[in-house]
Amino acid sequence: MSGLRSGEVAAAAGVNPQTLRYYERRGLLAEPARSPGGHRVYPVEAVTVLRAVKAAQRLGFTLDEVAELLAVRRRRGAPDVRSRAVAKLAEVEARIAELRVVAGTLRAAVAVGCADLVECAAAEGCPIPFEAGSEVTG
Repeated sequence: MSGLRSGEVAAAAGVNPQTLRYYERRGLLAEPARSPGGHRVYPVEAVTVLRAVKAAQRLGFTLDEVAELLAVRRRRGAPDVRSRAVAKLAEVEARIAELRVVAGTLRAAVAVGCADLVECAAAEGCPIPFEAGSEVTG
C-alpha cells in the first residue's frame, strides 16, 4: 500500500498529528485508507490539502468556510474560490478601515496623555469615543 503515514503527512504539512485527525473529523481531509496493521495511510495529495487549509486560515477563512471551498472539488454548486475570496477581501478591507479608526483614536489618546480611563472620560475633549447618553443621573 503506497502513501504516507500520519506523522509523515503532519510533518510535511507543518501540522501536528492531532490537527490531522481533527481535520478528518471536520471533513476537511478525506478519511485515509488503512494499512494491514491498522495505520492510517494518506495519499501524497493530503499534504497539499493541508497546506491549502492552513493558507486559507492565514487569509482569514474559518474552518467552515475552508470546508465549503474544499467542497468545490467534490461537487458542483459549491461556492467557487474566486467569489469567496472576493467576499473575504471585502471583509478584510472593512476590518482594516475599522482598525485605522481605532489606531487614530489611540494615537489621539496617547498625544493628549490619557493616563486614567475614568479621568479621560470625564475630561472635555477626550478623544476616546465614550457613548453619549449613557450617564446615570441621580
